[in-house]
Amino acid sequence: MKTSAVILAAFLLASIQARCGTITGTVRARGKEGAEASTVGGGKYESRQFKFVERVNYDEMRDFIVYIEGAVGPAPTPPEKPAQVITTRNPSVTQKGAMFTPHVLPVVVGTVVEWPNNDDILHNVFSFSEAKPFDLGLYKSPTIERVKFDKPGKVDVFCSIHTRMSCVILVLENPYFATANDKGHYAITNVPPGTYKLKAWHERLPSQVKEITVPDTGELKVDFTLGITNLPKP
Repeated sequence: MKTSAVILAAFLLASIQARCGTITGTVRARGKEGAEASTVGGGKYESRQFKFVERVNYDEMRDFIVYIEGAVGPAPTPPEKPAQVITTRNPSVTQKGAMFTPHVLPVVVGTVVEWPNNDDILHNVFSFSEAKPFDLGLYKSPTIERVKFDKPGKVDVFCSIHTRMSCVILVLENPYFATANDKGHYAITNVPPGTYKLKAWHERLPSQVKEITVPDTGELKVDFTLGITNLPKP
């Protein structure tokens, strides 16, 4: 009897997945038109005052998240194994610097995130975001603190001790999301057929939303270019 139930469940799952589509595409960033003209031929940027000013390189932007907005089907089941944001030293900043890895972590609502401290110094992980305010207090290895993100929204996380330590937990209402890779490519698989609003997100650029229709089977290609556009002037 038990074996028959398992076989039936597997058959139903395979049938559902057979009627699902895949959303793929690329996400890129573009700077303000005309801004690069001020850097051509040196100009003020070659002066002692501005020579070491760090400018945004839009071609090298990472941490783009693409996801379907809102609830899709029944309430999602969070993963049994907690996700992790690792606290560790960042030698590319300074020898005494620290960072969170990954910098942006998309999770489905209800996910538990662990915060192991791999440094040999104290950290104090906290957030005052409306979606999930918390304070993990001072701790270091081998202590591993945990937070359950039970409300959708963007959660900005900091360390109260170290200025460069920050990350974002993006808590989403459904499991249909993806992080673009280093080349800007993303893929969201096993999406039920239907019409949705697909959003491309980056923490320092306005988001872009496109209405899409996912087919019963096959692949739907949707590309995004994010920039400082469509914002009101004061």
